[in-house]
Amino acid sequence: MKDDRLVIVDGVRTPFCKAGTELATLGADELGRIAVNSLLTRTGLDPALVDEVMFGCVAQPADAANVARVIALRAGIPESVPAVTVQRNCGSGCEALTLAQEKLRAGRGSIFIVGGAESMSNIPLLFKQSTAEKLGRLNRAKKLAQKIKSIAAFRPSDFQPRIGLILGLTDPVCGMNMGDTAELLARDFLVTRDEQDAFALQSNQRALAARERLADEICPVFLSERGKAVTADNGPRANQSNEALAKLKPVFDRRTGTVTAGNASQVTDGAVALLVMSEKRADELGYTPLGTLAGYAYAGCEPSRMGLGPTYAIARAQAETGLKLADADLIELNEAFAAQSLAVIRSVQSDAFARQHLGQESALGEIPAEKLNVNGGAIALGHPVGATGARIVLTSLKELQRRNARRALVTLCIGGGQGAALWLERN
Repeated sequence: MKDDRLVIVDGVRTPFCKAGTELATLGADELGRIAVNSLLTRTGLDPALVDEVMFGCVAQPADAANVARVIALRAGIPESVPAVTVQRNCGSGCEALTLAQEKLRAGRGSIFIVGGAESMSNIPLLFKQSTAEKLGRLNRAKKLAQKIKSIAAFRPSDFQPRIGLILGLTDPVCGMNMGDTAELLARDFLVTRDEQDAFALQSNQRALAARERLADEICPVFLSERGKAVTADNGPRANQSNEALAKLKPVFDRRTGTVTAGNASQVTDGAVALLVMSEKRADELGYTPLGTLAGYAYAGCEPSRMGLGPTYAIARAQAETGLKLADADLIELNEAFAAQSLAVIRSVQSDAFARQHLGQESALGEIPAEKLNVNGGAIALGHPVGATGARIVLTSLKELQRRNARRALVTLCIGGGQGAALWLERN
C-alpha cells in the first residue's frame, strides 16, 4: 500500500574529505546543516511539512548534544518538529533510514529527513580519569596553599591524552581494534596482501571514473576563512598503483600483517541528507522518487569477526524478503577494509560457511565483481562512520536510475559485531 511504502525522494551530501583537510574546521552539526539546507533547496520542500528529523552520528559533539536537533534547527526546520540522533556505529546512516520506515508503519509521521554526519577531525583527545580528579580538586581549592598543593600533585603523565578516535575504533568486548579484526578475517579466509591491494586499487579506479556521476549528489561547502568552496571528494588518488600500495607497511600487525593504510578506508569528514516519505505523500506533493526501501535486516555476529556482519544480515534479509543475491543489479558492500570485503565475498559463496554459521544447506550466492561498488567505495571515497550508510543508499539509487536497473543491495559491516542489509528498488 502507498500509505506504508517508504520512498526516497532525493538526497544530497557534502564532499567526503580526509580528516584534517578541507572540512576539518567544521563540526558534525555544521556539516549536517549544510546537507539539510541543500536538500531543502534541491527538493523545494516546505520545512513545515517535515514530521521528524533523524540523523546518524557516532562521535557526537560535546557542544552539540543531540546533534540531529541542532542540525534541524540551524537548517531552518521549525522548532515544533522533533529530531533524534541515532547511533549504530558504521550503520548509523542506515539506522536513520530504517527508523523512518518503522515510524511510518507505526503511524508516527509520513515525511522525514534522515541521514548522517561525522567530523572525525574533531573527535577529541581525552584526559585520564586520574587527571580529571586532580583538575577537580584544583577547581575546588579556595586558598592559595590548597591550589599550590593541587598543582604540585600533577605529573607529566597526567597530560598524556587518550586518543578518542583510537578508543572509538577499539571494541571493548573483544578488546580488538577494527583493523585487528580485519587481520583475523584475512587469516581465516586466506586473503592475501596482493588481493587486498588489488581490491583497493579497483576501489580507487572506479571512484576516479565515477567523479562526474558522483558530482550530481554533492553540494558545495563554502569555507569563508579560505575564501573558496570545496566541491569534490579528496580521497581518490589519480596516481595510485599496485606498486605504491605494495610499499606501504602493515598498520595493525606490523610483523606479519596485511592490512595497510592503502587497503583500508580513510578517516573522513562528511554529511548526507535524504528526503523520505510515504509513497502516497510523494504522489500528493508531485515528487518522482528515486526508489523505495523494499526490505532490510540487521544481524549480529562475533565482535572479533565484525567484518562478517554483512553475510549474516544478507541471510536474514533473504529470509524476510525472499530476495537473493542474484536478484540484485547492483551491490554496495562498504569496504571498511579490503580484507573484510573479500572475506564477505568468500563467505556468501561457501556452502560450508552456510551450514556452520547460517543454518542452511547451501551458500547465499555470489557477488560478481561487475556489480560490486561500481562507483568505488570507502577505501577511495572515505568512511565518515555516521554518514556512510546514507551515502551508499543515495549512490546506489542514483546508479539504478542511470542504468535503468531495478534493484540494489546495500550492505555494510558494523563495529561491535553487526551487519546491515538494505534492499532498494527503483520506482
